[in-house]
Amino acid sequence: MRVRRVLPLLALIAAVGSAVAAPVAAAAPDPVAVMAVTDGCYTWGRTLAQGASGTDVRNLQIRVAGYPGYGGVLAIDGQFGAGTKAAVTRFQQAYGLAADGIAGPATFAKIYQLQDDDCTPVNFTYAELNRCNSDWSGGNVPAATAKANALVSMWKLQAMRHAMGDRPIVVNGGFRSVACNNAVGGAAASRHLYGDAVDLGAGAQGFCGLAQQARNHGFSEILGPGYPGHSDHTHVAHRSSRFWSASSCGI
Repeated sequence: MRVRRVLPLLALIAAVGSAVAAPVAAAAPDPVAVMAVTDGCYTWGRTLAQGASGTDVRNLQIRVAGYPGYGGVLAIDGQFGAGTKAAVTRFQQAYGLAADGIAGPATFAKIYQLQDDDCTPVNFTYAELNRCNSDWSGGNVPAATAKANALVSMWKLQAMRHAMGDRPIVVNGGFRSVACNNAVGGAAASRHLYGDAVDLGAGAQGFCGLAQQARNHGFSEILGPGYPGHSDHTHVAHRSSRFWSASSCGI
């Protein structure tokens, strides 16, 4: 009888010992820790998916503004809706990333590679977009708004440049104050006065190539050869309703 009583006790002790000695499963990595990088412009601290909102979403929307799809314009409103998910998906596809429409470490890592410390995309500069003055003042919107509009245009151009084989895009000009606009005979309601218009040189792509490609990258105003006064450049901008006119290019 004693042996029978001792054996269950030994079994219990062995079971307890095994439970204590068993290795503890590793905790799942913290998504924030995974993205613990510091970027000179802006650093995202969480994964963003449909339904999210906030300043970090708005900053993401600026970087993917050039991926709304043909004829589309992505709202930069800080709300991660279906349009933002689609734009993130196209951005991921463009750079060979897993295309799930969720902005996580891999997506942000690519954005970090594409932006300079002043938040401009690596292939465009504020100086290119403003050959009028140094402080973005004197237009039809406050200076900060004009500069912010130009930043969005640059990210659209970055997307366009990548889609055209990463060949350089020539920028002839962008923002104009009222005085600068009058000096060049610009239209009174020119989008240059708002900071979101860019005039492009032919470069290696040609005026028509630029005008045609711009339709895919969030520009609601496209003017080129065939439109009065635009035989020597392609003009892209943002406006409240679509106006594309470059008849020599089939637009």
